[in-house]
Parts: sequence; C-alpha cells; structure tokens
Amino acid sequence: MSGTTPDRELADLREAIARCDRGILDQLRKRMELSARAGELKAEQGVPVVAREVEESVLGRARSASRTCGVSESVLEEIFRSVIRASVERQHRIGVEHRRSATSGAVLVLGAAGGMGRWFCSFAELLGHPVGRVDPVGGEACSATLDEVDDLDCYDAIVVAAPLAKMPQVVAELVERKPTALVYELASIKTPLSRAHGRARELGVRLRSIHPMFGPGKAPYDPLTFVVCGGAAERAELEELFTHPYARWIEVPFEQHDPLMGWLLGLGHLTGMLFATALSRSGLDPEVLHACASTTFLRQAATARSILDEDPALYLDIQHLNPARDGVYATLAAVLDEYRGATGVGDLGEFRRLTEAGAAAVRSRPSS
Repeated sequence: MSGTTPDRELADLREAIARCDRGILDQLRKRMELSARAGELKAEQGVPVVAREVEESVLGRARSASRTCGVSESVLEEIFRSVIRASVERQHRIGVEHRRSATSGAVLVLGAAGGMGRWFCSFAELLGHPVGRVDPVGGEACSATLDEVDDLDCYDAIVVAAPLAKMPQVVAELVERKPTALVYELASIKTPLSRAHGRARELGVRLRSIHPMFGPGKAPYDPLTFVVCGGAAERAELEELFTHPYARWIEVPFEQHDPLMGWLLGLGHLTGMLFATALSRSGLDPEVLHACASTTFLRQAATARSILDEDPALYLDIQHLNPARDGVYATLAAVLDEYRGATGVGDLGEFRRLTEAGAAAVRSRPSS
C-alpha cells in the first residue's frame, strides 16, 4: 500500500484480525446455541450426550481443512476438540437441569465447609434438594455441631463429608442418634468405619458407603464416577435420590474397597510423590530441569504438583489408614528391583516383558 508505513500496516492487520476474531466468536455462540438445542432433545429422549462417531466426523472435517487453513492437522484438530468439549459441557448442563426435581427431599451435609462438603452442597442444590449444613467452622446458615440440629428426621438423606481421620467419630455419633434418613459416608478409606457400619446395622440405621472418584474441583455438569460399596439395591437408592444423567455408580463390595483404593489412590499418589522427592535429591537446579524438560517430564511434573499442592495430611491419611498399603509398597519395591536387574545387564527380553505387562494394565479399554 503506497505511503503506508510498516507500523500502520501492522496496526491495520491487527484490526482486521480482531474483526475475524469477533466473527469467529459470533459463529461459536451460534454453534453453542445449536448444541444447547441438541442437548434439550437428547435429554427429552434419554440419548447420551457423547456420540463418538459424530465427534470423529467433526475432527475428520477439521483435519481435511488443515491445508486450506494453512495450519497443521494437529493444531486444527486441537481447536475443534476444544469446541467439542465446550459443546459437550453445554449439553451436560442442559441434561442436568432437565432432570432437576423441584420436589426433591432435603439433604443434610456434615462437614459442609470442607472441599467435598461444599461440592456436595452445590451438587444437591443443583439437583433440587433443600440443603442443611453442619460444620465446626460455621458460617451463614450452617450449624456448628450435630447437636444443634434438633430434627434429623426432616431430612431424606444425610451426607457425611468429614475429614478422613475424623470420619469414624462423626459417623459413630450420628449413628447413635438413629436417624431415619439414608446416611452416606464419603470416606476414601473404609476399614476404619467397619465398627460404625456394624453398629448401624444393630440399630437399624441405613448407613451407606460411597466414594466420589474425583476432587472438589470437579464440575457437577461433568460425567461423575462414584464407587458404591454394596450392590444393586444400594445403587438404586442413590440413583433415585441423586438423579444425575451422567453419574456412573460402580458397585464394589465393602471389603474390596480399600484394596482397590490401595492401587487407585495409594499407588497413584505415591508415584507422584516419589517422582518429586527423588528430583529434590538429584542435585540439579529445578529451573534447569524445567527449561530442558521433555513432554513426558512435564506431564509427570504436573501430576506430581497436583498432589503436592494439596494438604499433606490428607495424603498421609490415605497412605497410613489403608490396610492394603504394605502390599502395594512391597509390589512397588519388587518391580523396581526387576527393572534395576533388567537395565543393569541390558536384558531386552526381560525389559520388554515388564513394559508389555505394564502397558496392558494401563491401556484404556472401551467402556461397556
């Protein structure tokens, strides 16, 4: 352009790009409106939100357009994966709101000021339940102790979200009051609660054991996985009380819960802590490590940070209170020795055997 300075031309280009961005955002808004309508129809018809074949078709169109757009297939696919995630979230919200019941029974949450307590309060309210709150921290509309709740029988369900170390005492005190409501404890380790469950059976208290397999940062509109210690009857009670279209209720016998969590939580947390603590003794500058980091290192570091940034007391309790801990630790030590032996002598056959066995254990399988 004659007489136009480079600075002026660059400013004009940026304004043109901004206009394009506004056009993209307008089209994205329209796409989300269409997704919302699709979500309404799916909710009315009981159709699952996620349709893998449709998603693959969308991603295929994106990859095919990559050359025309002048970007790599991987970049364009990542953009459209984000758009798909946004659409799925919008449709999940529609589905949850469609199932919301204005006549749901009241729920009392013990430990309402804690992370999972706050989450369950929001979750219950989202599903249409009036919610009562109890927590020593107190707060608006929150009783400080269970003794301040005069009428437990006005609640259809009581959720105990106390800290793991205090859970047995809180549940025991609640059981002695013989509530008629369904009582759900959310402990991530169940063995310390065995006595309270036995006492509940003696008194005819309907004490149930569930375990949300996510943390308090989980969006209630997302797919939610709960472990239910029991069978079809306990699962049916939960599905009726907490009607959520994207909840997965996985039945596990009470006595199998802690051995399972020894691997899912105990080992999962431990490997992250071992990774970070070993690095702390490497003698290397963390800044240098991260500047030179591989993709694998960064992924593992992010996982370790997600653990180490939380309250260490919680993670100690998950390790300390689980009776399956020693078996997990012994297996981890044995596997480390096997890898040490294979790498020490350069035994490819043994190394391949170890890695293939590990790959089979962590390779994802399609859900039924």
